[in-house]
Amino acid sequence: MIIDPKQQSFKDNYKLMIGSIVPRPIAFVSTQSKDGIDNLAPFSFFNGVCSNPPTISFCPVRRGTDGNIKDTLKNIQDTGVFALNIVSESFAAEMVKTAIEFPPDVSEFDPSGLTPIPCEKIQSMRVGESKITFECELNQIIEIGDGSPGSGALVLGTIILFHVDEQLYENGRIDLDALKPIGRLAGANGYVRTTDRFEIKRKK
Repeated sequence: MIIDPKQQSFKDNYKLMIGSIVPRPIAFVSTQSKDGIDNLAPFSFFNGVCSNPPTISFCPVRRGTDGNIKDTLKNIQDTGVFALNIVSESFAAEMVKTAIEFPPDVSEFDPSGLTPIPCEKIQSMRVGESKITFECELNQIIEIGDGSPGSGALVLGTIILFHVDEQLYENGRIDLDALKPIGRLAGANGYVRTTDRFEIKRKK
């Protein structure tokens, strides 16, 4: 089967992508507006970029209804900073509550019941339940598309501070069994655990 993305809707392309690019890590991004309103939202187009300097990327897509950018991106454009919280299974249900499109004057910390904790180096809250958080300064934003629904932006952020729970950090490595991260699959309700793992040794 061959599919030409120009011959189908952006929604169909999106379904094809999220069904193929699996599992996807979740960037649980907390920001603060220039008016001091906290925002919290999950994004599953997320990954690391490099370690010198330590840099991550995530991609907030424009709303499919009206093409407007999401509050997260607006806040980062205005303030130049954000916190990226890693999602563990223990608060996955609370994370899902923040995926609803709330008005800009509503802090998602409130309906989710998650705990806001002030960051150390940036003007933003982080998620108290998260066992790993990156405090980030904006490196750059690369606009993708023509601004219509389904277009997006590639946000590159430089990590300026790591918050790591001591119980999962040993000899410079993260204990996945203690972190219990989850990943995103296709569909509105699809998630995955990292409990079924295997190793393949590389030849030197």
